[in-house]
Amino acid sequence: MFEHKTEEEARKEILNMVEAYCDKYHGKKNAFAPGERIPYASRVYDHEEMCSLVDSALEFWLTSGRYTTQFEKEFAEYVGVKYCSLVNSGSSANLLAFMALTSPLLGERQIRPGDEIITVAAGFPTTVTPAIQYGAVPVFIDVTIPQYNMDVCMLEKALSDKTKAVMAAHTLGNPFDLSAVRDFCDRHELWLIEDNCDALGSTYYYKGKEQMTGTIGDIGTSSFYPPHHMTMGEGGAVYTNNPLLHRCVRSFRDWGRDCVCASGQDNLCGHRFDGQYGELPKGYDHKYVYSHFGYNLKATDMQAAIGCAQLHKMDGFTARRRHNFERLRAGLLDCQDRIILPEATEGADPSWFGFLITCREGVERTKVVPYIEEHGIQTRMLFAGNLTKHPCFDQMRAAKSGYRIVGELKTTDRIMRDTFWVGVYPGMTDEMIDYMAEIIAEAVRK
Repeated sequence: MFEHKTEEEARKEILNMVEAYCDKYHGKKNAFAPGERIPYASRVYDHEEMCSLVDSALEFWLTSGRYTTQFEKEFAEYVGVKYCSLVNSGSSANLLAFMALTSPLLGERQIRPGDEIITVAAGFPTTVTPAIQYGAVPVFIDVTIPQYNMDVCMLEKALSDKTKAVMAAHTLGNPFDLSAVRDFCDRHELWLIEDNCDALGSTYYYKGKEQMTGTIGDIGTSSFYPPHHMTMGEGGAVYTNNPLLHRCVRSFRDWGRDCVCASGQDNLCGHRFDGQYGELPKGYDHKYVYSHFGYNLKATDMQAAIGCAQLHKMDGFTARRRHNFERLRAGLLDCQDRIILPEATEGADPSWFGFLITCREGVERTKVVPYIEEHGIQTRMLFAGNLTKHPCFDQMRAAKSGYRIVGELKTTDRIMRDTFWVGVYPGMTDEMIDYMAEIIAEAVRK
């Protein structure tokens, strides 16, 4: 088939065939019919992603390579930071962001076991898991409705002489009050990690200019799991403007090594065999010197190839999410006597991951949600609801140690009891949004 073709010609022919295949078998589906299943999220892609994936596969480099380098550069430019590290998941991104702050390279600001991290219980477990596994103490504060983010009035009450950081997510795309939280962290010399996994594309007006979420704190994280704002199938990113934190992130991601050479690269520094490290013999190969107890959390170049194509569509994805959110909200305005509709944080322009709904008194979520699901609309809870109520906390609850709760998590508990959400992902059409509004209105009126 390729007997008289150069490798470049053969590759081009293959990719042309892939494009035709994708357009024919992965193209637009039939128009929506009421009652058909509407997922809360789904991949949105075309032949560009598939061709990029195959192009990477044909090189068969497999591990991080040229597409990884391209993605890290373009993603950093997109969000507006200096440094980006691609990883294999959003959970790994949160792990690396936290572990970077445990590095001895940070001196007195290093997080050590027993230090405290302020966060919320109304969220996803992997925002909190790295701190618990390391031996740090999460300090949980309540959240607000209808923003569903941390109650910043509780920050000073949560502060102790052991507090080292604030680590929290922007809930379903809605930024938390970054001005208040950043100011709190600056006044008390605390680190701020923005879990941006549900909010890529969201912006916040900070100190006179609009900035992407994930860039106002010391470190930001993103997830590229299929339901999220863009996808690689699996994947995530850690990003920062701080060169020392970037060095720590890269080291922890790449086995904990001291060397900064990329895969397949040797002796970038020119001193591979003449250094002195720890108690190793002088001249020990720098590629095998470890400054941290790290991991291997790199993504493959095939994931990065998909991400490069997805990243170019982010502006369109974000615009559609905002459109879908506003259309659904308009369709439910007449139901505000029965449900609480979500609101953006002041100064924020969210790239909404989902549409949160809290049932008012007299409306039972346990009856509303099944009705909506029976009519083909997928729903989700706000993740853990109250994470401290889950079985993973059983032993810590019994021991009465390992975490702190400041005040009462009354609103968190209400969210656990009364709140659910539906999707607004960019693959949804106006017909789907209008049908969702109709069914949700029926459910809460019944």
